[in-house]
Amino acid sequence: MLLLVGLGNPGSGYARNRHNIGFMAVDEIVHRHSFSPFRAKFQGELTEGKIGTDKVLILKPTTYMNESGRAVQATMAFYKIKPADVLVFHDELDLAAGKIRVKRGGGHGGHNGLRSLHAHIGPDYGRVRLGIGHPGDKDRVVGHVLKDFAKADQEWLDKLMPVMAEDVGYLIKGDDAGFMNRVALVMNPPRPKSPKPEKQPEQATKDKETE
Repeated sequence: MLLLVGLGNPGSGYARNRHNIGFMAVDEIVHRHSFSPFRAKFQGELTEGKIGTDKVLILKPTTYMNESGRAVQATMAFYKIKPADVLVFHDELDLAAGKIRVKRGGGHGGHNGLRSLHAHIGPDYGRVRLGIGHPGDKDRVVGHVLKDFAKADQEWLDKLMPVMAEDVGYLIKGDDAGFMNRVALVMNPPRPKSPKPEKQPEQATKDKETE
């Protein structure tokens, strides 16, 4: 069984914060794949359902970001889930807004939610890094992540969330590259090739004369 975790802060005041894009992501997955309603459990909100033929749990810790690991550890212990079967959706300052990357294992990069997960379950879990962009100055980081998305962000959010939820099955099967490719095609579709200009009648005649 796989456990998908969205990171964020509980409460309506934080709902649209950039820091809560992990909550937004798993909410979209729950909606798209018709999971059962969330219920309070393990210091979080938990639901279960199927993505394709795979049974999946989805958790939103309600402990606030910097204690997220407690809820994840409790859920893993109850269901006997290994760290390798945990996939965490979280905001990423080091990616441009709307960019997405999948990473398995590694460091926490200073992210408070990941730092807590490292402390409670170790580093061997997967994470889906959801780019929110960097404000350009480290002193502005806290204000950036704890502010709501700007109106200009809505355009890419409206594209990213549906395709990510629709194609999450690639992640469930372990095809991280396939998932990222599918998302990239929607977020940055290839430009259509310009048709070659047709030869004008005069030019076509000249070409024939020179043959």
